[in-house]
This record gives sequence, C-alpha cells and structure tokens, in this order.
Amino acid sequence: MTYCVGMMLDHGLVFMSDTRTNAGLDNISTFRKMKIFEAPGERVLTLLSAGNLATTQSVISLLEERTKAPDERDPSIMAAPSMFQAARLVADVLREVIEAHANTGQKADSAFHATMLLGGQIKGGPPRMFLIYPEGNFIETGEDTPYFQIGEIKYGRPILVRAYRPDMSFEKALRLLLVSFDSTLKANLTVGAPIDYHVYETDSLKKGRTGRIELDDPYFQTVSRDWGIALTDALDRLPAFEF
Repeated sequence: MTYCVGMMLDHGLVFMSDTRTNAGLDNISTFRKMKIFEAPGERVLTLLSAGNLATTQSVISLLEERTKAPDERDPSIMAAPSMFQAARLVADVLREVIEAHANTGQKADSAFHATMLLGGQIKGGPPRMFLIYPEGNFIETGEDTPYFQIGEIKYGRPILVRAYRPDMSFEKALRLLLVSFDSTLKANLTVGAPIDYHVYETDSLKKGRTGRIELDDPYFQTVSRDWGIALTDALDRLPAFEF
C-alpha cells in the first residue's frame, strides 16, 4: 500500500510520500513514489503515485521518455502549456497503460488500479494541484479541498482535518505531515519509511527543498514520541466522563 499527500499553502506546495511496496508480508521493498520534472525558470511538476507499481512505473517511464526529445515525442509533460494540460496528459497516459493491461483479461479496477497526484507551477500560471483517477478523469484542489491524499488515507486524515491552515509555514506543514505519516505507519504495516518530501515555493520555478527521512531519524522519533505524549496529556485534561 501507499500513503502520499500533496498540500496547497498560501506560499507554495508541500509533498510527502512513503516508499514501501509489498506483495504480501514476505515480499516488502522500498521504491520511490515521488517524481519531479523540472525546467528551472520555466516549470516544476511533482508527481506522486499510489497503486499497482508496474502501472505507476509504466506511466512515469512513458512520461520521462517523451521528455528526452519532446519535438519527436509529442505530447510531452515538459511542453504542456498549463498545469491543466499537464494533468490531462498524465491522465491520458495512466488510462492508456491500464487499458493496455486490461485487454489481457484483467480489469482496470482491480489488479492494475493506480491513482496519481500532480502538483506544480508552469511559468505564466499559478501553482495548481490535481488528483488523477485510474479512469483518466481528475479533480483540482480548492478552498474546500486544499490538500489531496492517495493510498492508505484514513489513518492520517484526521490529523490534517484538525490542524491544517493555509497560512502555515513550510516547516509547520512538514511537522503536520510527519504526524500524519507517523499515525499511518503505526496503524498500517503496508505503509513504511523512508519518507520523501518536496517543498516548492510559489513563483520560484525551481525545485525546492527535498529530502528523505528514515524511520530511525532522531527528529522523526522525537515527533512520534512527543505527539504520543501530547495526546496522553490532552486526554488527561479532558473533563471526566460520568456514567
């Protein structure tokens, strides 16, 4: 399984993804689920993926292949005139890959299911973020949905619902996401570290801070421990339940 989050802030975008892949408890491995496409000064796009690994990697490979010689391999994500058109391109490639496998006898809603999250900025337009479904359709973030999650979302979602603010700093947003990931890792063994992140600042048009956080990272361990303590302290401060 997977857990990935893309978050819109007033001053940019924050992305985070786990790296665990598994085909059963005895076949667990690590694989990066975040891909960044960059043309400094012109565009930066971050693509997160969840679902069947062969499907998502086929999509990324096709998108990468088209960027190597965009004049000969049209359309290319590096030539899309807007984020909307880039999302359409990713959606089309995802649907094509799933349909190609479906023709062998499998159904797109089962073994080859995959969902992708695309966010970024192209010169001349604002930062935008899209959630792309395996059917090839997609939705965009807005005031009511300022962040998207894909994969195993239910354990980390309550954290985001309660604490997200669009004006929070990048540092605070990363803290919030780490708490969300910590809750998910503790509840579901199919989601695991290391955790990748990318922070993009609006109008910078270049890749921002990226990094990888291991499970034994001292800061992550501190966040996990202190969050547990804070929850216990908050529970102790609640009014007594009378029964």
